[in-house]
Amino acid sequence: MSRYRALTALAVGSALVLTGCAGTSAAPGDQEAASGDAGFPVTIEHALGETTIPAAPKRVVTVSWGNQEAALALGVVPVAMPKVTWGDEDGDGMLPWVKDKLDELGAETPVLMDETNGFDYEAIADAQPDVILGAYSGMTQEQYDTLSKIAPVVAYPDIAWGTTWQQMTLTDAKALGLEDQAEALVSDLEKHVTDTAAQYTALAGKKSLFTYIDPTDLSTVGYYSTKDPRATYLDELGLTPSSAVETSSASGDTFWFTESTENIENFSDVQVLTGYGTDDTLAQLQADPLWSRIPAIANGAVAFLPDNTTMAAAGNPSPLSIGTTWGDEYIALVGAAAEKAAS
Repeated sequence: MSRYRALTALAVGSALVLTGCAGTSAAPGDQEAASGDAGFPVTIEHALGETTIPAAPKRVVTVSWGNQEAALALGVVPVAMPKVTWGDEDGDGMLPWVKDKLDELGAETPVLMDETNGFDYEAIADAQPDVILGAYSGMTQEQYDTLSKIAPVVAYPDIAWGTTWQQMTLTDAKALGLEDQAEALVSDLEKHVTDTAAQYTALAGKKSLFTYIDPTDLSTVGYYSTKDPRATYLDELGLTPSSAVETSSASGDTFWFTESTENIENFSDVQVLTGYGTDDTLAQLQADPLWSRIPAIANGAVAFLPDNTTMAAAGNPSPLSIGTTWGDEYIALVGAAAEKAAS
């Protein structure tokens, strides 16, 4: 996945025990997703059509971001999945919580597909999948139609790149015949998030914005809508969207908006700002005559995630990243920013 798609699509100290993750596998695809074909065929409606999976998948391929983590969290090892190029600090194509899960399952590394220039249709076809999981993705109708010639495809429910980690987990699980396990998993993870965030009382009710800042161009404010999983995760931590986020989100079905800094007053209620950057980024914004008028910037109430790092990847949560050292450190980072916010 390219850096831009990861950003705009888009932890092991107190690790959560992931319930519902049954079995181990010596090699990707050796296990069957569901026990027999009970409950199949399954039909899933999504934004690009309707998909029927005739029988319990034995060979699973995932595309785009995070879908492999939903499958793995449920104990299903894909035969092929995307090579991660954003947030992968050691260059092996996998995030650390994915490697940890593969080790836990006793599984070999699946085929890693390069999606830098789009889906690798040849590699996907070579994997001979029974289903292709892409509940969190931005695939086009043309891409969906092409993939559907290979195997049944699960696309995003409503909006491109607008699937929460819960929706991704439950939708992909339905295709695998593992809905009950997924519901239990989501419930456990949501409780972990709630309990961890409760340690940071300053989070409650603060107005927030999740942004991507281009330090070479401060003429616009770009931010994620309430349809984006990064922004909705802030809500789970106890924050609330700023008025700009709420207004823009109500007017359009997209995950990303930009606004000229000429309208910087529209962000006058932003108390906590999360995004990709460093201390140098904060200093640059505090020196800018417009950006510095945002309360979160003026007060240093920011949670900046260094670009292209594992911590940055944890800001876009998954059923594997939540509860790991990185996932908990992300919540702590946002909590610390909220403590600097004006009441």
